[in-house]
Amino acid sequence: MPDDTAPARTPVPDTRDTPSRPRGLAGCGIAALAGVLALVVLLVGLSWGSTDFPRVPPEEMAKRAFQRSQEAYTVLGFTRTVEPGVEDLGVSTENTFGAGFCYDGGLLGLEDRTVEGASSMSHHWALDRVTASQAEPGLRRLHRFARDNGWKVTSYREGKGGRAWELYVQRDGGDERMSFTWYPDRGYFTGGATVPCSYDPEWRDGDVGPAGGDLRPPAFGPAR
Repeated sequence: MPDDTAPARTPVPDTRDTPSRPRGLAGCGIAALAGVLALVVLLVGLSWGSTDFPRVPPEEMAKRAFQRSQEAYTVLGFTRTVEPGVEDLGVSTENTFGAGFCYDGGLLGLEDRTVEGASSMSHHWALDRVTASQAEPGLRRLHRFARDNGWKVTSYREGKGGRAWELYVQRDGGDERMSFTWYPDRGYFTGGATVPCSYDPEWRDGDVGPAGGDLRPPAFGPAR
């Protein structure tokens, strides 16, 4: 009688020395990809509106900058009237407009191209023969006024030992700015206001320079 034969058993592989597959590898890859995509979407979103400027004539934007200067001038307590123009930059009185280029950062914010037909208007003014009794309390007053009226103070310094006094403020993410400096050693006070970029509705292909570069302000003094 033949011997009974034990049923064959399926061999079980020995995996004790086989490196195990990292768990969640696919999940980590998907998470990393999602993070990259989220970053790209964020950068595109930030740069997408970089040229989404309103269509406002530069004359209107210049007027807005002029009004900002007048308001600050009144808070400072100055009463002199300054005629348009400047005779000796950094020495004489000043009352001028300026037009700056606006830039497009590109799809990912990595470029630096000027935007045709857009400009950022500013107003610049200066006074000579400004004494400490005028400048110091005026700047302290303006510092408080700016904080109480929606401006972010980015820099404020009360000069000591003859150093310059400075006040820099901004709002709307830095698109609107004002700056003020008083030089005690020569009694010279400067101020300026810059407003956000806008497109000139009358800009035409072939026009050169930032829109509004030839504008001239009226006489400058305290707001009425």
